[in-house]
Amino acid sequence: MSLKVYNSLARTKEDFIPLQRGYVGIYVCGPTVYSHPHVGHGKSYVSFDAMVRYLRYLKYKVRYVQNITDVGHLTDNADAGEDKIAKRAALERLEPMELVEKYTRSYFEDMDQLGVVRPDISPRASGHLIEQMEIIKQLLAKGHAYEVNDSVYFAVRTWPEYGKLSGRDLEELREGTRIEVLPDKRDPVDFALWKRAEPSHILRWPSPWGVGFPGWHIECSAMSMRYLGQTFDIHGGGLDNQFPHHECEIAQSEAATGQTFVRYWLHNNLVTIDGAKMGKSLGNAITLKEVLGRFEAPVVRSFILSSHYRSTLDFSDSALEGAARGLERLWGTVQAVQERLHSGAVANGEADEEFVARLQAHKARFLEQMDDDFNTAGAIGVLFDLTRDVNELLQGEATDQDLHSADKLYRELAGEVLGLLPERGGPAQGEALTPKLIQLLIDLRNEYRAARDFKRSDTVRDKLASIGVVLEDTANGTRWKLARQA
Repeated sequence: MSLKVYNSLARTKEDFIPLQRGYVGIYVCGPTVYSHPHVGHGKSYVSFDAMVRYLRYLKYKVRYVQNITDVGHLTDNADAGEDKIAKRAALERLEPMELVEKYTRSYFEDMDQLGVVRPDISPRASGHLIEQMEIIKQLLAKGHAYEVNDSVYFAVRTWPEYGKLSGRDLEELREGTRIEVLPDKRDPVDFALWKRAEPSHILRWPSPWGVGFPGWHIECSAMSMRYLGQTFDIHGGGLDNQFPHHECEIAQSEAATGQTFVRYWLHNNLVTIDGAKMGKSLGNAITLKEVLGRFEAPVVRSFILSSHYRSTLDFSDSALEGAARGLERLWGTVQAVQERLHSGAVANGEADEEFVARLQAHKARFLEQMDDDFNTAGAIGVLFDLTRDVNELLQGEATDQDLHSADKLYRELAGEVLGLLPERGGPAQGEALTPKLIQLLIDLRNEYRAARDFKRSDTVRDKLASIGVVLEDTANGTRWKLARQA
């Protein structure tokens, strides 16, 4: 089965065939950095991280671009719209760019914790004003835009395909717009490419049309085409950005270049709380920092990936606790495999053919799920089926080849593709400790206990506990496990 993706533009699943063989260009709308990221951001960027990881697993060379919006925007429907960056900067008594730096760092801190691989390029809107102005000049020259009172607007009716992504009808849009709000517009459905800066607007730049700032939509067109070309493979973002943001991106980009802008549009669904969308503007957003203070980052990542990216994700502590229990089972089996491998008591020998065949069957099912529009929820289900078979193996006399095969498959599928396992050595809360090293410390503690040097043995136990390794003394020897955060 080849990779199929749900293309929002076609409204159906399609075979994924990149523009250039072996290469994928992907652009995902990044955050507007005026506050700490919330769980909705986590849903979006963890989902697209899993996609990028899988594309790379399939041996594609991927260029992943995700912007940082560091320019405050007004709405298209009002001159007196809210510049969120400037407003927050005033509240915190910071320069706007000082605020931007603060929350850009916050964003990457949270993404790093969640195991999100950093984009290849993280362009900032403020650093690509020249590219944005060049597109606006092209649109003016082709008659798709007009200048009025130092602002520039895209003339939507000059682009008959407007609405092809969202399915919106222009007449319905016009009826739903208050014409009197922006008298500068020739038509209420037109949108801003460049806005005149009023005296109160802090972030402002000179342009051929006067001092102002770019419209919201133009920045993504400029940055995506700057690094991926006029036509590229995948554009991703939240479902709530499909209209008007992505619709406007298509119109202005294709009107300027005359080329197809994006071949596959992928949209993740939203996070809800009690059935209502989570969002900063709605006042019900829960920050990732708050959640990561109560749950381990891999648990939060597992919770997000346990639903399909196009499905809503209903947030609750009980759902996160369920994800924690599932991840603990997975980690426990991975740890048991590694312990057995490093115990020195495992038998050398050929791998059991039947067991290897079962591993390959699990791998094939995992890949089928991921090939079906990046179905991470189904892929995680396969991992639990794999875990059941591996636990059965551990009850018997497994050979070193059996264990190496199981360990390799976990690292490949749960680690490389889904990012649910830390770097080699087990899920030790960010510490690069290997099971073999932990076992050496346990052996040292046992030597102290045998010599009745309980002070030193307790010190070893306490030091291990301080980095999240809990020891359990049993009739069959000392075992270790990872402590869960409260």
